[in-house]
Amino acid sequence: MTIRVVVADDQELVRSGFAMILDAQTDIEVVAEAGDGAEAVEAVRRHTPDVALLDIRMPRVDGIEACREIAASGGCRTVMLTTFDSDEYVYEALHAGASGFLLKDVRRDDLVHAVRVVARGDSLLAPSVARRLVEQYTRATARPRRPDPRLGALTGRERETLLLLARGLSNAEIAAELVVSEHTVKTHVGNVLAKLGLRDRIQAVICAYETGLITAGDPPPGGAAGPGSSPASARN
Repeated sequence: MTIRVVVADDQELVRSGFAMILDAQTDIEVVAEAGDGAEAVEAVRRHTPDVALLDIRMPRVDGIEACREIAASGGCRTVMLTTFDSDEYVYEALHAGASGFLLKDVRRDDLVHAVRVVARGDSLLAPSVARRLVEQYTRATARPRRPDPRLGALTGRERETLLLLARGLSNAEIAAELVVSEHTVKTHVGNVLAKLGLRDRIQAVICAYETGLITAGDPPPGGAAGPGSSPASARN
């Protein structure tokens, strides 16, 4: 199956370079290029791609707002591109619904890998990586947490699952903590995402922090993956 991609960047040479790299792949087709966020949103509506590569800083409509509109429409997943290595930008991009985040100096192979990972429905960042970024940002900004009545829709076991997701545990580690099968954990994770209207595990991490279910600096439970053991991508 061919992965259809829209590339959006206000710098023509950068945009063309990314498009050339991706179009050279036998399983990827760049169906449109865009020079700003508004053009990107329109291109996604017109061409219904699988993945949109969005520069964060673009005129008229920036990449984060474009990501938010694309995510709301469903069907297309987004990877954010930027020259700014900032936790704030990572947080805002993921919060807007992005499935991945890359710096513009990304290697050719990593760019192609990112598109393939996101296209198959996975997240480019492991939940434990997202957790550290959210912790750093919420601690630095003292962002207030909003009570969220949606948490009331979760069962006790589903709340436990969300808590463990937010601490970066894999399905296998959650199963060990709750003393259940991985199949049961997968069911709990699916229920959590569906009830809270979340796209993936990364958004689950953000939701857990914003609702106060977990706070920055909370110690992880036994068996949680350490900073050096996080994979580059993670399935729901």
